[in-house]
Amino acid sequence: MIVLASASPRRQELLRIAGIPFTVQPADIDESPLADESPRGCAERLARGKALAVSQSRPRDCVLGADTIVVVDDAILGKPRDADDAARMLRMLSGRTHAVITGVCLVSPVVSAQGSVASEADLVAASETTLVTFCELSDDEIHDYVVTGEPMDKAGAYAIQGIASRWIPRIEGDYSNVVGLPVALVYRMLRERGVL
Repeated sequence: MIVLASASPRRQELLRIAGIPFTVQPADIDESPLADESPRGCAERLARGKALAVSQSRPRDCVLGADTIVVVDDAILGKPRDADDAARMLRMLSGRTHAVITGVCLVSPVVSAQGSVASEADLVAASETTLVTFCELSDDEIHDYVVTGEPMDKAGAYAIQGIASRWIPRIEGDYSNVVGLPVALVYRMLRERGVL
């Protein structure tokens, strides 16, 4: 059984589209970056934390944790706190290229020949980076987008698969990573662990 340690409907949709069977059990962890933590380190640490939190109650299942962050000028942009914070983030992204990093972690049980689960699980973590270029956004465009509510639960305050797609002329890398889950990386990790 693959357990997705996330309530994200976008991650769930990506797994469904890819034909990867799963169930959902969201993790509840503090997603704040640590001082002097690299963006990649932050994304992978949060993915690990989510997977490990859920695996404690699901020791016989394979748990997939993921966390997506947006990085511009070495600043990590998570989910906006409110509408003003969303507008601030969008102004930072306007007319520029930024990085989207998704950390993923897979925690698999180690089962003996007798069927018992070992106290140590098999853990592997990795991340994917995609570069995203935004057009220049006017203050009116930012305001009108923020009032739709779409930016409010998204890292970097936008959804590439939503209204914001009109302002993104170019990406370099994995599109699904920007949506919230690098499907090709996850599939490879699952195959290498013998889960699929």
